[in-house]
Amino acid sequence: MTWTGSTDAPPTARISALLPLMHPGERRVAEAVAADLGAAVERSAQQVADDVGVGRATVVRAAQTLGYEGYPQLRVAAARELALRTTADAPADGTMLGVLRESVARFAARLGHTVSGLTEQVLQEFVAALDDAGRVLVVANGLSSPLGLDLVLRLTSAGRPAELLQDALAQRIAARQLGPDAVCLVVSGSGTNDATLAVMRAAHDGGTPVLAITSFAQSPVAQLADTVLVVPPVNDSFRDELVHTSRAALMLVTEALVEALVARRGDRGRDARAVALDELGSTIQE
Repeated sequence: MTWTGSTDAPPTARISALLPLMHPGERRVAEAVAADLGAAVERSAQQVADDVGVGRATVVRAAQTLGYEGYPQLRVAAARELALRTTADAPADGTMLGVLRESVARFAARLGHTVSGLTEQVLQEFVAALDDAGRVLVVANGLSSPLGLDLVLRLTSAGRPAELLQDALAQRIAARQLGPDAVCLVVSGSGTNDATLAVMRAAHDGGTPVLAITSFAQSPVAQLADTVLVVPPVNDSFRDELVHTSRAALMLVTEALVEALVARRGDRGRDARAVALDELGSTIQE
């Protein structure tokens, strides 16, 4: 039996209604989810399977029995239920400015956290691959799309021309034809975007190295990339990332990455920047 009620029903309501009718393995999964929604949001299907003592397929079936396409959709629904249960604590002064100040302070406090997963070796490999490539295709979909456009503009201004395609099929076709002398540079906050993953697979099929910048080390994007920069989000957890969806940390790192590229390119980088500034200067009117 699967869920046939309202699509707005939260996971715990669905579990309560269906639990007695679920198969034993699925029931254990559902009970674990209901017992700790926060943990369910943070864990992958494989992690839940390991914790509960069932196969990954059982976790997926349990999510489908509850009316979700798969476990990722159950995670999102659990995050939504948790978000609706609680309201953010009001700032001491009860003002909008207070909310803004608290948000900025929280971000500032976690700035060091955003680069905690980076190493010198990985950065060197990443920047070298980007610099040496004959062609660079930047891929960013969904809420990461603005980061992709910004990165292309910055790379081009640094003398490292890059391209960005908006259509998902066009991305896959271009990625498949890049070849081994190019790189496919992926930006994905969640690391789970299906369209982006399809492009990465197409790039690999064409023999093209894939570079990735993402927020979660265990995400599919991180696992599929040849070289990956993991930039933890400014929010505390995957649940917070789903609810607030901040890309600020990724933006900061991509900006710094271009600076590192300019430094590596030496005179080439400085000359390209001088040209960009010259063109920028010509557009400024008194």
